[in-house]
Amino acid sequence: MAEYTHTTRGVTRGGWSGWTGWIIFAGVMLLLVGFFQAIEGLVAIFDDGYYLVGADGLVVNVDYDAWGWVHLGFGVVAVLTALGLMTGNKIARVVGVILAGLSAILNLAFIAAYPVWSLIVIAVNVLVIYAIVVHGRELERDNVPG
Repeated sequence: MAEYTHTTRGVTRGGWSGWTGWIIFAGVMLLLVGFFQAIEGLVAIFDDGYYLVGADGLVVNVDYDAWGWVHLGFGVVAVLTALGLMTGNKIARVVGVILAGLSAILNLAFIAAYPVWSLIVIAVNVLVIYAIVVHGRELERDNVPG
């Protein structure tokens, strides 16, 4: 027989609430943002001519190789953070919010090179920040049944 507990956020079954899906959503979105950043970085490293403007047309005047390595590094760290977030790691929640915020700023600086893509990544980052900040405690390891 299932045990139900009553919390301030509603009735939960076995320690999980109905809001746990938001954290899984944030983890999956952060995983996708990480892959997007990595792909964006690889494109910047290997094909400078792909973007709409030259390196001198960016908000921050650096070459695409430097931007590529920054995006690739953010992508790898975001993927690792997403995996930690989906396991309920508290440190991953903090790192996830910081990474999503920095990723949004990074893409804002990169917006002249690829506007539509940058806006999509910024919007996903905002959703990730919302999900982690508002519903971050729902998937803590202490609350996981079993």
